Amino acid sequence: MRPPTAKSAECFYEAKHVLLVGSGGGHLSQLLALRPWWEQRKRTWVTFDTDEARSRLTQEEVIPAFHPTTRSIPNLLRNFVLAARTVPRTRPDLVISTGAAVAFPFFCIAKALGIPSVYIEVCDRLESPTLTGRLCYRLSSVFLVQFPEQQLLYPRAQVVGALI
Repeated sequence: MRPPTAKSAECFYEAKHVLLVGSGGGHLSQLLALRPWWEQRKRTWVTFDTDEARSRLTQEEVIPAFHPTTRSIPNLLRNFVLAARTVPRTRPDLVISTGAAVAFPFFCIAKALGIPSVYIEVCDRLESPTLTGRLCYRLSSVFLVQFPEQQLLYPRAQVVGALI
């Protein structure tokens, strides 16, 4: 991954405590690919309580999010309550996510509290934006994409290269 530009890098590099928020599967894999960046920082994870997450995040502080999130208004509301409790309690310097829907409530709360956020659009959507990407685009302090084609979908995004 290429680093963000100097203009946006301040929140990315100065963060001492990071809240990493993401669904399982590829979203979690892409956050894990950032290990060289986050391994020297205090970190808290928010993801689904699944066998995969438990096995991949051993020794990590993990807060389980509610799922499924796809078209689930009750779980969206539960995750808003979770975000409203988690963000002020953990006091991260930065919220970072690769999606999916679980990210949105955390970006809303981070924005309301003045906490910088970085959203990284997933690598498999080159021709159309993801719903979570569209929602978090306006909320994020820094919006990153992995391929130049994605920058056409998000004009203020910075291309950082593929994470995985």
